[in-house]
Amino acid sequence: MGNHRNVTRALEKGRVLLDSLPYPERPDNHFVVDPDKFDFYAMDCYRLIGDDSLAEMHATEIIRKTTAPDGTSQSPMRTAEATLTLAVVEARRGDLDQSLVYADQALAIDRRSRPSLLLIGTELDGELRQRYPRDSLATEFRQSLVAATA
Repeated sequence: MGNHRNVTRALEKGRVLLDSLPYPERPDNHFVVDPDKFDFYAMDCYRLIGDDSLAEMHATEIIRKTTAPDGTSQSPMRTAEATLTLAVVEARRGDLDQSLVYADQALAIDRRSRPSLLLIGTELDGELRQRYPRDSLATEFRQSLVAATA
């Protein structure tokens, strides 16, 4: 945990192993490895070790893969978690306004997995408290998070 080099190596090995497997006929089957989940887990790993560019790349890819041609999400929780990751990245870059735009988008979804939203949302709240301790918009996010996960 927290070791950038080992995390990167493990993810590279995982990607190589996953790429060596045939693409499953039914990736929605819970007993089959869904190759698209790799980006999802890699996004979390990179966000947690602070590699914002790779976290952002995976988050963007998740949003692209989960967005239907009509603009709706085919996997609302994956989209929400990827959008919260983008919020964390923007907060770390110093763009509070864009961070909160992403956060609002993520918390506005109808289908919610409270533990998942709370996990990444709490991480975002920590970034906002650390970087913007006196900004009322940053402190209001916590209230939004509590309301969305209640």
